[in-house]
Amino acid sequence: MTPIVSIIMGSTSDLPVMEKAAQLLNDLHVPFEMNALSAHRTPEAVEQFARNARQRGIKVIIAAAGMAAALPGVIAANTTLPVIGVPVKGSVLDGVDALYSIIQMPPGIPVATVAINGAMNAAILAVQMLALSDDTLAKTLADYKEGLKDKITKANEDLRQVKYEYKVD
Repeated sequence: MTPIVSIIMGSTSDLPVMEKAAQLLNDLHVPFEMNALSAHRTPEAVEQFARNARQRGIKVIIAAAGMAAALPGVIAANTTLPVIGVPVKGSVLDGVDALYSIIQMPPGIPVATVAINGAMNAAILAVQMLALSDDTLAKTLADYKEGLKDKITKANEDLRQVKYEYKVD
């Protein structure tokens, strides 16, 4: 199937974080692609990717970057597709530098931003966007969220089995 979500990372060192997005998209049967492109080391490739993404069938882009974290913004500057930024923890500032870089976009170049290392939420947000025009995907997403609720309900029931035992010495 033709990918409709593109997961882009500044380098393959971001893969352990971004695998969570890929896994969720795979679990929800959303076709995706993954690439490593650097806003600083391969700027022409990033620009070409962003300018051609819509024509290739991409509908949402998830872009991860650490440190200076220019990648999501550069992509957003070169496409009209929604871009979701994932700041990656990896520097001495624990990802706060990446977070600030991604959220501080100028007017007209928005990047939706999730938490530091929040790749799973980026994937869920991408699916929510896609589900606006896809009833089957909307149902799949609703089932997924119901499953989250069921996990917490079961965990709470399990916790009720833990009791305080008072012992007299």
